[in-house]
Amino acid sequence: MHPRIQEVLDYITAERTVLRAAVDGVPRDRRQHRPAPERWSVAEVLEHLAVVESRVAHLFAMLLAEARANGLAADPETSPVVPTLDMRYLLDRENVVVAPEVLHPRAGLDADAAWSALERSRDALRAAVLAGDGLALGTITRPHP
Repeated sequence: MHPRIQEVLDYITAERTVLRAAVDGVPRDRRQHRPAPERWSVAEVLEHLAVVESRVAHLFAMLLAEARANGLAADPETSPVVPTLDMRYLLDRENVVVAPEVLHPRAGLDADAAWSALERSRDALRAAVLAGDGLALGTITRPHP
C-alpha cells in the first residue's frame, strides 16, 4: 500500500477511535437527547457524519473514476500528507458551522443505528480511497460548495 494511503487511513482510524470514546462518554440514555433545542443529539451528530462521509465517498469514487479515465498517473510522492491538513477550524467547537439542510439528520436513528450507518459510510470511504492506492490522488480536486 502506498505510504500516503496508509497514513490517511491510519489517521481516520485514529480519529474514529477518538469519536467512539466521546460517544461512549455520554450515558446511553442521553445519546438521543438534544443538549439544547438548537443543538443536535449525539445520535443526530453521528447520523450527520454518516451522511457527509457517504457523500464524500461517493463523490471521491466518481472523481477517481473520471481521473482514471483521463490517465491519472502514479503518485511519486511519499512525504507525509496529514501534517498538511489544517483541521483546527473543523475541530474548534467554538466555530459553529451550520450544515446545509441536505446534510441534516433526518432518519431519526438512535445512536446505535447511527453508529452502524457511520461504519457503513467508513467502509465506503475506505473502499474509495483504496481504489486509488498508488495513484496521484492529490491531483484530484473539487471546490467545496
